[in-house]
Amino acid sequence: MTGEPHASQTSAVDVVVLGAGAAGLMCAIAAGARGRRVLVLDHANKVGKKILMSGGGRCNFTNTGTTPANYLGANPHFCKSALARYTPTDFIAMVERHGTAYHEKELGQLFCDESSKQIVRMLLEEADAVGAQVRTHCTVESVEQPGERHFRLRTSHGTLECGALVVATGGLSIPSMGASGFGYQLARQFGHDLRATRAGLVPLTLSGTHLERVQDLSGLSLEVEISCNGASFRNAMLVTHRGLSGPAVLQISSYWQPGDDLRVDLLPGRDAGDWLTARQRERADAELRTVLGEVLPRRFAQRLCEVWLPSRPMKQYTPAQLRELADTLACWPVVPSGTEGYRTAEVTLGGVDTDGLSSTTMMSRRVPGLYFIGEVVDVTGWLGGYNFQWAWASGHAAGSAV
Repeated sequence: MTGEPHASQTSAVDVVVLGAGAAGLMCAIAAGARGRRVLVLDHANKVGKKILMSGGGRCNFTNTGTTPANYLGANPHFCKSALARYTPTDFIAMVERHGTAYHEKELGQLFCDESSKQIVRMLLEEADAVGAQVRTHCTVESVEQPGERHFRLRTSHGTLECGALVVATGGLSIPSMGASGFGYQLARQFGHDLRATRAGLVPLTLSGTHLERVQDLSGLSLEVEISCNGASFRNAMLVTHRGLSGPAVLQISSYWQPGDDLRVDLLPGRDAGDWLTARQRERADAELRTVLGEVLPRRFAQRLCEVWLPSRPMKQYTPAQLRELADTLACWPVVPSGTEGYRTAEVTLGGVDTDGLSSTTMMSRRVPGLYFIGEVVDVTGWLGGYNFQWAWASGHAAGSAV
């Protein structure tokens, strides 16, 4: 299915898909199933690199709880049509048809029992079954449009002509995996607006005093509820030697903007005031740091009491002082200095402005026959399989229309 360069080759197909990732392969499968002659091009040496590395090598391939509310974008309604027409159940049916064992880890997140290689193999087998070709090591040097629904691509494999061109090149995240801004360049070339891009689902960095206070706690993890700009997530927070990570932090990073502070509930699911009052009644002689160490990692409780909370025996706190302690525990302030950037970001926020695309077909409103799908579009999901589901859904929408 993959091909080697043939520099003198000139050929024509119905559909060229740029990018052999999740969205591109799904588009090829859907288009091929309709009898379209499809060629998928990728500049990398193998297909589905982000699929292979995702989920710790087991690929969190969808989320059973997917709804449009799990996505960010300038137009929150844009993703609704594609998501409604290709659901997690549809993708799960394909996975089961190929005999791939999977499990739910948490919060609707589905992972392969064995390896993410099974998802890539399944997609390639599905593409092969409908006659879609996949060509790696292929660099696109230029794209021209000689006429309506007529595209000419000059590539390292020669010249290609097609009636439909699908851009599934992904975002800027993890450049070491081959990410580039090529899809955004094409969008600009054909008159599309772009929403500002930035790293999403990414660890946050601290600096100065903020970092000094927690840096030596690197590796420590605790469950929190973390809030910023109206969004809130409850999950694990991990202290790193550069700042904060873990699922809760990755989730909130997509909502955080430079200059924003975060509010962290260190006792999620509890009313901190009621809990402290009960501890005062039951553990009157115990020090605060000891009491906190029973529900938080001990070293973290110690640091809280060194920097933020004066520790003394519980019986010595007045009701007003207990309220102050409760406020800090329920709303621990964190001021990130930045993010770790695209190097470690799982997704790219922003991208091709959805105002220029059909939400039903993903086709350009400006250039008939030109489509944008997956991460290159200004639709970004939460952590937990949602971005793969957008890839499957948007790819299927375009593949059903090209």
